[in-house]
Amino acid sequence: MTTTKPLSKGQLAYEQERARKAGKSLDEWLKHKAQTEAAAVKLAAPKPAKKPGLLSRLLDKAHKPI
Repeated sequence: MTTTKPLSKGQLAYEQERARKAGKSLDEWLKHKAQTEAAAVKLAAPKPAKKPGLLSRLLDKAHKPI
């Protein structure tokens, strides 16, 4: 599911510089970057809607016409 586009020369140089500053190899840096992005996407995902409570369901039934 992880499809990565090939990096252009400029992008590759930029990522190599960032990896060097972080003290990692380029492969380690790209793996770390992908994990960080995946975690951010997971946190940004909306939570499922909560099921209404007992009182809310009873009130909804009481307001419905017979």
